[in-house]
Parts: sequence; C-alpha cells; structure tokens
Amino acid sequence: MGYRLGVDVGGTFTDLLLFDEDSGSFWRHKTPSTPDDSSHGILDGVHAICCQAGISPEQVEVLLHGTTVATNAVLEGKGARVGLVVTRGYRHVLQIARSLVPGGLAGWIVWPKPEPLAALEDTYEIEGRLSAYGEEVRPLDEAEIRRTLESLKASGVEAVTVALINSYVDGRHEQMVGALAREIMPDVPVSLSHEILPEMQEYERTLTTVANASVRPVVGRYVRNLRDNLRGVGMQGRTALLRSDGGLMSSEKAEEQPVSLLMSGPAGGVAGALWVARNAGLRNILTLDVGGTSTDVALIENLEPRRVRTTDVGHLSVRASSLDVKTVGAGGGSIAYVPELTGALRVGPQSAGAAPGPVAYGKGGIEPTVTDANVVLGYLPENLLGGSFQLDRQAAARSVQKIADTLDLPLMEAAAGIIAIVNENMFGALRLVSVQQGYDPRDFALMGFGGAGPLHVNAVAALMQSWPAVSPISPGVLCALGDATTRMRTETARSFSKRASQTGEAEILSLLDEMQEQTRATLIAEGVAVGDVTTEFEIDVRYAGQAFEVPLTIDRETLARDSIAGITRRFDEEHHRLFTFNMASEHELVNLRVAALGPVLDLVARPLERGDGNPARAKLRDHMLWMDGCAQPAIIYDRGKLLAGDSIKGPAILVEMDSTTLIHARHVAEVDDFGNLLITPA
Repeated sequence: MGYRLGVDVGGTFTDLLLFDEDSGSFWRHKTPSTPDDSSHGILDGVHAICCQAGISPEQVEVLLHGTTVATNAVLEGKGARVGLVVTRGYRHVLQIARSLVPGGLAGWIVWPKPEPLAALEDTYEIEGRLSAYGEEVRPLDEAEIRRTLESLKASGVEAVTVALINSYVDGRHEQMVGALAREIMPDVPVSLSHEILPEMQEYERTLTTVANASVRPVVGRYVRNLRDNLRGVGMQGRTALLRSDGGLMSSEKAEEQPVSLLMSGPAGGVAGALWVARNAGLRNILTLDVGGTSTDVALIENLEPRRVRTTDVGHLSVRASSLDVKTVGAGGGSIAYVPELTGALRVGPQSAGAAPGPVAYGKGGIEPTVTDANVVLGYLPENLLGGSFQLDRQAAARSVQKIADTLDLPLMEAAAGIIAIVNENMFGALRLVSVQQGYDPRDFALMGFGGAGPLHVNAVAALMQSWPAVSPISPGVLCALGDATTRMRTETARSFSKRASQTGEAEILSLLDEMQEQTRATLIAEGVAVGDVTTEFEIDVRYAGQAFEVPLTIDRETLARDSIAGITRRFDEEHHRLFTFNMASEHELVNLRVAALGPVLDLVARPLERGDGNPARAKLRDHMLWMDGCAQPAIIYDRGKLLAGDSIKGPAILVEMDSTTLIHARHVAEVDDFGNLLITPA
C-alpha cells in the first residue's frame, strides 16, 4: 500500500493531505505554520496526519511540497549576496536593464528603481569572448580569472553567478570559470547562465541566473533541513518540490535551480483544480484561490493551464516558465478603511495577516476586515474548523460599525459594501487572465478554493457569468491536494533565431530530438522509469522586427505533416486572437523548448454514496443572514453528510473542517459523484 503526502505551507496554516494510492482514501489536516522554520510546522502536521490515518511516517513513499521560501526571500530582500562575473564591457548589464517602468505616466516620476540582486561592487569583468556563432574571439586568461575569484572570495559573497556573452550558444567559457570558482570557493554555490537559461538576450539570462544564485543558499538550507528532519522521524521516501510551471522537481534539483520555485505556492492550487476538474467532467476552468492576504487566479483551457515564459515576484521579472497566475491583494484579512481624501470605502491591499488577524479571531486585531464583514452578515458561522475555532461576532460588528459610522450607513449595508468591493477586486484579477487574454469567461466554470474561496465563488461567478461555480472537495487544502497529484517535469530551451525561409522542418526536428534526449535523461536520473517519460515541444515565434514572442506547442507528427507553414499559420491565428491584428512581415523562429514529464498520477477519487436528492440529513440548524439588502432565512448544513445527487437551494451555508461555502439566494448547488458542489442560478 503506497501513500503520498502533499504539503502546502501558508502564512497562517500548513495544509496536509495524505493519499492512499490503492484505495483512493485521503486524510486532511491543518496545523499552524511556523514562519521561523517551516519544517517544524510540517513535522507537526506529519505526525498528526499519520496518526489520523493509522500509519507510521515510514509508510509515506513520497512527500510533495509547495513552498514560498524562494518567493519570500525575494520579496523580503533576504537573498544571498551574489558575486557576478561577466564579459569585459558588460559590467553594468543589471543596472542598464530594460527601459520599462511599471504604472502610468506618474511611474516615470515617482517609481523607485529597485536595487539589482548583484551589486555593482560585486560585479567583475574578465577577458575572453565568444561570437554569436560560438567561435572564440578572445581566449580566457586563467590567471586573471583566479585573481577575480580571489577578490570575490575576499569580499564575502555567498553565491557566484557566471554570465558571459553568447554563452547560450556554447558554454565552454562559463564551464571553465565555474570549475575555477568551485576550486577557489568550494563552499559557495555557483550558477552558470548557460545551464539556468540557455537563451539569447543577455540581460534576461543574467538576471535569471543571478536570481537563482540569490535564493540558492536560502532554499538549499531549507530543503536540506527539511529532508534531514523527515529522515529523523523515519520518513525515508522521496521528497519533491512543486515548480512554478506546475510540475515537480526532486529536492536535490531544487537546491541547484531554485529560480524554478518562485511561484511554487500558487501552482499547487492550479494543479489541484486540474485533478478536481477531470473528476467533475469540466474542461475549462477559472481558478479563484482566496487566502488570508491575497487571491490568486489562473485559467485552464481544455485541462491545460495557461503558462507564461516569465515569473514575476514583486519588482523582479525573470525568464522562467510558470503558470499564468495573477495575484491581487484581496483576502479574508484585507482591511477595510475610508481615506479622508476621497471619503470612499476601500478594501486592501493592507492585511491583518495571521497576527493579529481579523477582529473576530480575538487575537488583538482592531481593524475591520473582509472576514469580519462576512461574520457580521452571517456568512461565516461562529464556529470554524469543526468547532475548534470560535469567532467573536460582537467584536466583528463593533469593528465594522466604525466604517458604517464614517459612511453614515447602517451596519449591514456597510458590511455588504466591504464584501461587494472585495468581490469586484477578485473580478478584476480574473479579467486579467481571461478577457485581457482574449478568452470569454462565459465559456469557463469558476472554481473557488483556499480558506475563503468557496465563501466568495458564487458572487464572483455572477459577476463573471462563469457557471457552474464550483466548490471542490476539501477546498481549504486543495493546494496540498495539487502537490500530491501532480507529476515530475523538467525542461530545456535553445535559441534558434532563424527566419522561416532560412530553415526547414528537418533542422528543427533534429534539434528537438537532441533536446528530448537531454530532458529524458534528467528525469530518468531522478528515478522516473524510461517507459513513463513523455515529451512536449514548444517553439517561440514572432514577426521579424518584433521584440516579443508568442509560444506555440508543437508535436513531431504535425510538424512533419504541415511543415513550417503550419507553425506560421497557427502563429498568425494566435497573434490575431491576442492582439486583433497580423503583420505582413516574415516570421522568425526564436526559441525551441522541450519539456519531459513523468507519469500522470492516476489517483482514484472515491465516489460518494448516492442520496435521494434531499439534503435534510445534513442540516445543522436554521440561520438568518443578510443578503440582497435584507435579512433572509437560511440553513446551515454539514457538508460531510451530503450525498451525491443532493440539491441545496440558497441561501445556504455549508460548513466543513477546512472551509465554508456560501450559496446565494436564487441559486442551487448540486453535489456531484465525488462530492464537489456545482452552483448554478436556480
């Protein structure tokens, strides 16, 4: 009997989901996070969930983990001090950067340019240069390199990046510098740009490799500490971490290339939504992952999440594949306030966080939050997490009353206004991944998860006209479910940079085959069986003269059949969908990319017993809530007692251990065969 354990570490809670691969049974648990050392919270959860399942940690074969360690290191400026070695003449590559300023016109006036991750005083130039064709223009000077590396060592850098011009064509110069760096500084991690990002554009390649070096010591310490602690309790199974693109990588590989983990946290929710969508028979999904501080949204089309070639964290934008997840500062802890200047109600992005948290938590919070408004309106019953967490409704009402007094509104209208604004903020984020990308949200279902997602999904679906609104099974730990149900993935890229008229499909296929062998070998070395490895191909295309590319998925059979003309035809269609126009310019094939994937984890979802459609057996009590401008009678149900086929008319509240689902008036929720709630207008 094999067990898989998914672990997702959040700011407030660490979520765990243990899966029995043979029977499809699963156990879920939430334990307080330990920000000083996340591994402590994970170990607490491992002991608790194994005890709950009646097994020992030794029986867990693989632990799959989504983490924000790399993300937090960047956001909090706690990355390592990085020494950078570049080709002579390129010392200011990070300072020059790209001439892009975020925001509108005011951004040019008030935008503070962020400090590069590698300081200018820690950036050193060396002789030696390759041409754009990989030919040696100037040889390296080993004595100079040694002097440079000795200077870096004396300066106290904690990580080293080597990013030489044109190394994406041939990495032999970087390999020589890297070998000397490991000899002179054996305890300092070294990142080479041709290994991290073998693509043209020296700024993006350098920045991505420096970012990798910056978080590498932090992530390395965390991963090694976690692995040692798990082995200390007898868990000898494999540990894998979730990549930003939704795949898995071994913990050993994560130590070498942590830049692939920058969006690891949000990726878990998308992976979990995919597993739920397959069971629910849904192919097009918009995801709504609502936590305490923020909301993450993403788009899944035909059971394929949309991926992008850049990962954005704060001011940092690196060239690394990630799921197209947008984040907005709207969550359960978002603070409501009325600025004196405008006198208009605002919600977020400031958050009460986990400490002190919403006023209703009784932990010292004094500012009204979204959670407090939900409590006042009656959307959140006073007892959460199966009754182990009590909410103070009177204290929440007192905090929201301050907003009501400022706006000269009744208490309930002020609370409803807070919820309406936060729903609009979520609506705006969803438009970024749908309407702005050329998709009609009416063609998608909306899945709400996270601690607060099911509480808002019905209202946001009404704004989006995305039906059904889905409250999945175990919504509060869906990110952990995603960690437990995704598969191994690795990728490589190569700059090609040829116009369509200058090449043929034979040349492209030859390169793709070579890259395929490289990625397959990586996965096989990480323990994936040879017969279980599958491959995906991608090509970046643009019109000649453009500065950006559009990625297209391709396969060998279609390329051989339709030739390059088929690629350019698809590019024209995608370019028109994205930007509503095409150009007469010739097409340019820019980058080739190959991803190798491990086997799909065929984890069986246990079907629910079928009921007679009447949810009366799950009724807990009658309830009053405020909705549509008036007090309305509602019913509170125990979601764990619902059966497949049950139909619940709104307004209603469904409570469970890890989340609460709100069904609005004039809407109805159907329980599908696997326990998911599908909400539609009545």
